Amino acid sequence: MHIKTEADYEAALKEIEQLWGANHGSPDGDKLDVLVTLVEAYEEEHYPIPPPDPIEAILHYMENQGLSEHDLEPYFGSRLCVLEVLNRQRSLSLDMIRKLHKGLGIPADILVQPYTLQTP
Repeated sequence: MHIKTEADYEAALKEIEQLWGANHGSPDGDKLDVLVTLVEAYEEEHYPIPPPDPIEAILHYMENQGLSEHDLEPYFGSRLCVLEVLNRQRSLSLDMIRKLHKGLGIPADILVQPYTLQTP
């Protein structure tokens, strides 16, 4: 079993759909596990998902955790700094990235990604 072409990929997706719900440990369940693994590997190679924009990641985290801009002040230094970063008028500093990573658990590899600043 292999997935090397888009046709192989489409066929594997159809077969996964047919096998969905197969009992774990059964021959069909084992085949489903293998196909899912192969499809995931194919998708990682051919349809990579770029890392999220750092500001979008912070906003998403704030929404999910119910945080306000005020809650971010310890990580940014001041309310003004929070607003400037979230409005893309100031870049995240290395110190801010470290604090956000350590204090909120936002992955540093996301926070260090380049992003566009608003020009005045």
